[in-house]
Amino acid sequence: MQNGNLTNVKEFILHGLAINMSSQAALFALFLVIYTLTLIGNITIIILVWSNTSLHKPMYIFLGNLSFVEIWYTTSTVPKMLSGLLSRINSISFNGCFLQFYFFFSLGTTECFLLTTMGYDRYLAICHPLHYNILMNNNKCCLFVASCWIVGFLWSLFPVILISKLIFCGPNKINHFLCDPGPLLELSCVRYYSTEVVLTLYFALMVFITFSFSFISYAFIIQTILRIPSSSGRLKAFSTCASHLIVVSIFFGCVMYMYIRPSGNHPFDIDKVIAVFYTVVTPLLNPVIYTLRNKEVLEAVKKMMQL
Repeated sequence: MQNGNLTNVKEFILHGLAINMSSQAALFALFLVIYTLTLIGNITIIILVWSNTSLHKPMYIFLGNLSFVEIWYTTSTVPKMLSGLLSRINSISFNGCFLQFYFFFSLGTTECFLLTTMGYDRYLAICHPLHYNILMNNNKCCLFVASCWIVGFLWSLFPVILISKLIFCGPNKINHFLCDPGPLLELSCVRYYSTEVVLTLYFALMVFITFSFSFISYAFIIQTILRIPSSSGRLKAFSTCASHLIVVSIFFGCVMYMYIRPSGNHPFDIDKVIAVFYTVVTPLLNPVIYTLRNKEVLEAVKKMMQL
């Protein structure tokens, strides 16, 4: 990845989150607990979907894959952040930095496409219930899931390669707890405005495509729900997609703030807080939101606890 002899930087120093040792210890304990709960929650959902035949449906296959993405998405950043909170100098190699960048963005992009596909699945279930089993069966569901993974990992190659080819000759201190495009571009010795514009448009295109499809799906869903004559029927229909709508709103809101904005100096302290939310908190919220609002998952949890 290194750009010949032009790039002198062999490693980066991550500033992380904490300022003093006492706050580092508190943050380490907090994030370790959150990370552990995230792994337990998402692994539990995967086990439930895998072991219960009643959950072998497209909706839960998507949910199981979302949990799998969340496990690796948070693992791509949190362990390094935790080790940094225990270290006086939180360093990461040049190649290691861009490897983290690639997996973090690939998994995040996969989640974007997966959430969009889940929105389409809810659209078919609510707007075309009589034809749902034909339009979305398990085979088609697996094809959609595989496409999300493939596109997610291919889509992220371009920005990683483009930024890694920039010249980094010093300084090497990243004001973040992960290797993110904004801080990396700030460290480039030669700032190319065209490169930053291309990256912004590239990120915007991905977010626009996925968010637009999700928005269109929910526009039709809400329109269909409002046409249901009984209030109980409207409530039942909305409950089937409310969890997914909450997750989509949180995730896309953070992504839009972080990656669809003009280049320039940005308040990195605020950026780090937002980054903590979508890298640490959101992966924990997803299994909680889906479990608490889904009767079938709750029943599967009860059965597992009774064994």
